[in-house]
Amino acid sequence: MIRAIVFDLGGVLIDLDFDNCVRSFREILGYERITEILDLSHQKGIYGDMEAGLITADEFRAAVLADSRPGCVPADVDRAMAGLLTGMDPAKVPLLERLAEKYPVYGLSNNNEISTARMHEIYEESGLDWQRVFRKEFLSCRMKMMKPAREIFDAVAAEIGFPPAEILFVDDSQKNVDGARAAGWQATLYVQGTDLGACIANYL
Repeated sequence: MIRAIVFDLGGVLIDLDFDNCVRSFREILGYERITEILDLSHQKGIYGDMEAGLITADEFRAAVLADSRPGCVPADVDRAMAGLLTGMDPAKVPLLERLAEKYPVYGLSNNNEISTARMHEIYEESGLDWQRVFRKEFLSCRMKMMKPAREIFDAVAAEIGFPPAEILFVDDSQKNVDGARAAGWQATLYVQGTDLGACIANYL
C-alpha cells in the first residue's frame, strides 16, 4: 500500500530542454564551458558542486562570470539557467491537486537554489498552489546529499515517517529509480512528455 508519493521535479513535473540551456549560456553569457558541466541526469563540475551544496549559488555565479563575456552580471547567469526549464504540462496541475487530497506529496530533487526559484515561478504561472500541494521539497543543495546515494533516500523516508516500501518515487533517471528501489522504496521511471497519471496508476 502506498502512503506517500515523492516526485522528482525537473524532468518529471517541470519539462527540461538541455539544448536550449546550452544556447542560453552561449548567447546570454558567451559561456562556452556549459557542455562540460551540464548533463542529462547528474550535473558535473561547478554545477554539480552547487547541487551537492559544496558551493553556494553566488559562488557558482561568480565562477561562471569569470569565464563569460565582459560586462555580464549575476542576473544574466540566472537567465541562462532558466533556459533549462521550459514549463509545465497543464494536465499535471489537477493531477497533483487530486493526489494531494489523498496522499502526502513531496518533491525530491538534485537541484540548486537558482533553478528552484524558477521552478516555483513556473508552478505559479501554471496555476499550481505548490506550497499547498507539497508537504516539503527535499533538495540536494540543502541536504548536501544527492540521488542516487542511499543516504538521501533513507533521510527522506525517515522524515516522511512511513516505511520505505509504502513510499512511491517517480523520477526520469533510471539510476535514481534504481537507487530508490535499493533503499526499499517503490519506484517508477517517468519519460518526459508522457502521461504522468498513467505512469503511477498501477501503484495507487
